Amino acid sequence: MRFLVTGAGGMLGRDLVDVLTARPDHRVTAATRADLDITDPAAVHAAVGGHDVVVNTAAWTDVDGAEADESAATAVNGDAVGHLAAACAAHRVRLLHLSTDYVFDGTATTPYPEHAPTAPLNAYGRSKLVGERAVTRLLPDAGYVVRTAWLYGTHGRNFVTTMLDLADRRDTLDVVDDQRGQPTWSRALAHQLVMLAEAADTGRAAPGVYHGTCSGETTWYGLARAVFARHGLDPDRIRPTTSARFVRPARRPTYSVLGHGRWAEAGLSPLPDWHATLVDAFAPAAPLSPWKVV
Repeated sequence: MRFLVTGAGGMLGRDLVDVLTARPDHRVTAATRADLDITDPAAVHAAVGGHDVVVNTAAWTDVDGAEADESAATAVNGDAVGHLAAACAAHRVRLLHLSTDYVFDGTATTPYPEHAPTAPLNAYGRSKLVGERAVTRLLPDAGYVVRTAWLYGTHGRNFVTTMLDLADRRDTLDVVDDQRGQPTWSRALAHQLVMLAEAADTGRAAPGVYHGTCSGETTWYGLARAVFARHGLDPDRIRPTTSARFVRPARRPTYSVLGHGRWAEAGLSPLPDWHATLVDAFAPAAPLSPWKVV
């Protein structure tokens, strides 16, 4: 298949391009922000042509910044996704669009299924929901929304790299223990996206919403302790605290655990447990083999 990856300069985008270029059966066009402005409908239409699958990893990711300029965030996370979906519809191309757990309000106590009602708490979540709705409206037969959360990886700053950086500069770290979610390695998600595209191509994966997070759950505090332990650092240097100690412009969901029911319908396993992928992420050579297909 011929893939177009938008946002190819970002953490997930770079991993996805690496995974695809290692596969001789696929070709990939890597479009960074400098290569393709997804807010430009004409540029998007021209870029989509000649491909079989578009994977949109481009996004406004500044959650707190979206509170100050929701219209700018929506232009990228919502309106631009509509341009991509319209172009995919015109060229008969499948679209895999990355969304977020922030479309939920975080009041659940059990994992959110893919069909759960959405209710964003903040501007970022609202902007991403606009993009989701554009995909489902314009591409009912060829649009795939993949919600992910708590991403970390080699490329770019994220919670895991921040913890390791701070470990060299502080004796102890206070980390919130009242937000639950699923730490997700970006390389593992990249493999899952490729397998979803392949399952869609063979008719096994129906369009709609999928949850692309690792299995299991923990808190930011639990993740920080696991990161320290994995790197031979004393996890007791991590101290639990509450979100009230770290007030930020955008409200965060308290509970961001997502269910993975739709993967089985496509004949695919969900992503592995977050503990296992955390080990793989820091192995001497991160594996490129895709996860088991059931």
